[in-house]
Amino acid sequence: MYGVCGCCGALRPRYKRLVDNIFPEDPEDGLVKTNMEKLTFYALSAPEKLDRIGAYLSERLIRDVGRHRYGYVCIAMEALDQLLMACHCQSINLFVESFLKMVAKLLESEKPNLQILGTNSFVKFANIEEDTPSYHRSYDFFVSRFSEMCHSGHEDLEIKTKIRMSGIKGLQGVVRKTVNDELQANIWDPQHMDKIVPSLLFNLQHVEEAESRSPSPLQAPEKEKENPAELAERCLRELLGRAAFGNIKNAIKPVLVHLDNHSLWEPKVFAIRCFKIIMYSIQQLLSHLDANSRSAATVRAGIVEVLSEAAVIAATGSVGPTVLEMFNTLLRQLRLSIDYALTGSYDGAISLGTKIIKEHEERMFQEAVIKTIGSFASTLPTYQRSEVILFIMSKVPLPSLHHPMEMGRTGENRNRLTQIMLLKSLLQVSTGFQCNNMMSALPSNFLDRLLSTALMEDAEIRLFVLEILISFIDRHGNRHKFSTISTLSDISVLKLKVDKCSRQDTIFMKKHSQQLYRHIYLSCKEETNIQKHYEALYGLLALISIELANEEVVVDLIRLVLAVQDVAQVNEENLPVYNRCALYALGAAYLNLISQLTTVPAFCQHIREVIESRKKEAPYMLPEDVFVERPRLSQNVDGVVIELLFRQSNISEVLGGSGYNADRLCLPYIPQLTDEDRLSKRKSIGETISLQVEVESRNSPEKEERVPAEEITYETLKKAIVDSVAVEEQERERRRQVVEKFQKAPFEEIAAHCGARASLLQSKLNQIFEITIRPPPSPSGTITAAYGQPQSHSIPVYEMKFPDLSPWDPSPSLSPFELFLRGC
Repeated sequence: MYGVCGCCGALRPRYKRLVDNIFPEDPEDGLVKTNMEKLTFYALSAPEKLDRIGAYLSERLIRDVGRHRYGYVCIAMEALDQLLMACHCQSINLFVESFLKMVAKLLESEKPNLQILGTNSFVKFANIEEDTPSYHRSYDFFVSRFSEMCHSGHEDLEIKTKIRMSGIKGLQGVVRKTVNDELQANIWDPQHMDKIVPSLLFNLQHVEEAESRSPSPLQAPEKEKENPAELAERCLRELLGRAAFGNIKNAIKPVLVHLDNHSLWEPKVFAIRCFKIIMYSIQQLLSHLDANSRSAATVRAGIVEVLSEAAVIAATGSVGPTVLEMFNTLLRQLRLSIDYALTGSYDGAISLGTKIIKEHEERMFQEAVIKTIGSFASTLPTYQRSEVILFIMSKVPLPSLHHPMEMGRTGENRNRLTQIMLLKSLLQVSTGFQCNNMMSALPSNFLDRLLSTALMEDAEIRLFVLEILISFIDRHGNRHKFSTISTLSDISVLKLKVDKCSRQDTIFMKKHSQQLYRHIYLSCKEETNIQKHYEALYGLLALISIELANEEVVVDLIRLVLAVQDVAQVNEENLPVYNRCALYALGAAYLNLISQLTTVPAFCQHIREVIESRKKEAPYMLPEDVFVERPRLSQNVDGVVIELLFRQSNISEVLGGSGYNADRLCLPYIPQLTDEDRLSKRKSIGETISLQVEVESRNSPEKEERVPAEEITYETLKKAIVDSVAVEEQERERRRQVVEKFQKAPFEEIAAHCGARASLLQSKLNQIFEITIRPPPSPSGTITAAYGQPQSHSIPVYEMKFPDLSPWDPSPSLSPFELFLRGC
C-alpha cells in the first residue's frame, strides 16, 4: 500500500507533498516562496505534523548530500531555518532533533561550504529562545566538531580562515544556547572547557598569520571583519562575562594549561594579552604561580610579569583581603626564589637527578616580583597602600641572638637576602606615596621596625632604609634636587617647594624626632658608609628641614650636625680619612642649606665665612672635593684649626638674637639610650649597675629636702616650660657621666660604692622595721632616757585609757582596737 502511494503523488501524505513542492526543478531557482508559505501555514495549523515534516526534510537532505546535489541541500536548510523561526509549539523539540541531525550531517561533510552552511544554521538556532525545555538534548558532538574546525589546516588560506571563523561562531552559539539553561548540558564542565578555551586561544595566538596578508585598501574593511583573532577575542570575553563565580575556575584553568604546554610564558606577549581579557581573574593566576613554584625561573618570571600587567587593570576594583593575598603570594615566591638560589636546587639538596638552578635567572625572577609589587601598589588608594606597607614590613626578619643565620652556597645568609628583597619591595611601594599626615604614613610600629634595621652592619640594608624614609617624607617632589651634595651660594636655583609645617607633622616630630635624630647620628658613624650613604643622609636631613621643620626642629638639626662634626674631629670611632672628610663635607652642605632656609643674615654670614676658609685652606672638608669619582683627601685631618669648624657658640649667639632658643643651641647633642640598644648590643655589667645606681640616687632619702611652697604665677609656668628642655639635657648628661664612671672606674672603687649603698639601704630598712614594730606611745606622756632623749613608756593596749573627748570624735560603735588604729 505504501509503495503504491509512493508511486502515485496524489495518494501521498499532505505534509510530504507540501515539502516536495518547495523544491524547484532547477536548484538554481532557489526555494519556492509561495509553496514555503503554504508549508509554514500547515505546520502552524497542525503542530503535531511538525516532527514528521522535520524527519522528511532530514531524509531528503541526507539523500541529496549522498548524491552531491548541494543546491537542494541549501534549499532544505533554508526551509528548516524558516520553519524553526516560525514555530514555537510544544512539539518543536522533536523537530529540533531532526534539525540538529541534519546540521551534524553537514558538519561531518568534507566540503567546506557544507560545514559553513551547517554552522550558520546552528548559529540561527542558537539565537532562538525555546518555549519548552529539553531534557535529553546533547551538544557534545557540536563542541568537538566546532573545536576541530577552529584548528583547520586547509591548504587554501581564505577557505581556512572561513572554516575557523565558522568554528568560532559555532562555539559561540553553543555557549549562548546552553549557558543560561540549567536543564541543558553544563557547558562549564572541564570536558567542554578543555576544548572550547584552547580553540579560542589558538586563533588568538595566530593573529599574525591572518595579518601576514596585505590586502588592498578596498578589501581592508571586509578582511578586518573576517579576522578570526578578533572574533575569538570577542567570544572569549563573552564566555568569561557569562561565567559565574563558581565556574570561572574551569574557564581559567585551560588558559593556564595552554600557556604551559606551548611555552608562552617566556615571550609573555601573548600571555599578557590573554590576561588583559580575563583581568578580573587574578586569583587563578596567583594559584597557578604557586603551582609552578618549581618551574624554571624564566617561566615564573613570565607569569609574574603577566600578573603585573593584569594586576594594574584589576587593582581599582580590589578589596582588602584580595590585595593582601596577592602580596602574600608574591612575597612567598620571593622567599622560595631566595632558597632556590642559595641551595642551588628546588629540593634543597643537589643530587644526580636534580636540575641545577642558575642564579642570574633567579635574580631576574626576583626583580620581576619586586616590579610587580610596585606596579600593583602604585594603583592602590592610600589607605590600602598603608596596609600593604605594614604587611611587607612585618615580613622583614629582624636579627636575633637566639636565631643563628643560615649560610647558603654563595656565602650569603638567607636572612640577609630576604631583608634586602623585602626592603626593595617596600621601596617600590613607598615610591610616590602621598600622605598628608605623617602619623598615618609612619606609624610607631612600622617606624620602630624600620629604624631597627637602620643600625645593621650591612651597608646595603642601611641604604635601603634611608631611601625608604626619604620616599615617605618627600611629599613635594624635592628628592631629586638633593641628589648631589654641594654648597650652593644661592639655593633659589633649586626651586624648592616649601610648605608650612602642619599641626599633625609637628605632633609627629615631637613624638619621633629624637628617634630619627639618633639613627641619623649613628648612621653617620658607620665605618662602611660610601658616597651613596652620605647622599641619602644629606637628602634625609634636607627633606626633614623642608617638610617637617619648625623652629625647634631646626635647632635640633643644627645641634645634630654639629655633633656629627665633633665625631669627625674627635674620632673616637677611629674612622677612616674618607669618612671623616665626608662628615665634614656633609655638615658644611647641610648648614649652608639650613642657613639660607632660615634667612638669618648673621647665620648665613658665619656659614659662608667657614666655607670660604675651607676653600682656601682645607678643600678636602667640602663636598665638591669629597663626593666626586676621585676624592681629593688630606692624609692629616687631625690638626684642624678652629677657623675651619662651625662653632656652636657663634651659631647659638646669632640665632638666639633672631628668636631661636639659644639655651637649647648651646647644649651639645647626645643620642638617647633606648631599649633597642639592649637588643642590638650586649650591655656591660658596669652599664647595668649604673642604671641601678641611677634609680637609687633618685629615690634616696638623703636627696630629699623640703622646699618651701612657691607661689604659682604666669611667669613661673612660662619659666618651667622653657627650662624643661634644658633640665632634660642636664639629666641626660648626668646619666652619661654616671655610665662613664662605672665603665672606666676600677673594680674596687665600684665594689666599695655599691657596698656603701647596701649599708645605707640596710640602715633605712632597720629604721622602717623599728617604727613599724615599736608599740604605740602612752597617753600619759613620755619619760627621758639616759642621754637626755625622750623615750616612750610602753603600756599594753588593754590597759590604755582613752579620754572621753577625743579630737577625732569616735563613733560609739567602734571597738577600742579600731579606735587605736585611727589614733595611729
